[in-house]
Amino acid sequence: MCHLFSHQPQRNYESQTRSLRIGGHCTSIRLEMSFWDTLEEIAAKEGMSVAKFLTTLHNEVLDHHGEVNNFASLLRCSCLIYRAKANAPAVVPDYRPGAAIMDAAE
Repeated sequence: MCHLFSHQPQRNYESQTRSLRIGGHCTSIRLEMSFWDTLEEIAAKEGMSVAKFLTTLHNEVLDHHGEVNNFASLLRCSCLIYRAKANAPAVVPDYRPGAAIMDAAE
């Protein structure tokens, strides 16, 4: 089992610090390259740069929670959620003849 983890490329867990401006303030974020790669993938799917995606995410968290605690950890968890959803099998409900069909408005 440890081979799966120990034989990964060292680049995956090397850290990189990137500087950006969020809400008019300059900041830097240090993440492992695997997380930066995932954030670049997410941003590309959203049709924006990583900086724009991070600013948008920061603002949405600020609007929802009123503050943003530990943004780097939030980014790591967001990447884990994104990867988990990308690897989750599609769920198809079982068809049962005679079963009641619910309207989405119910």
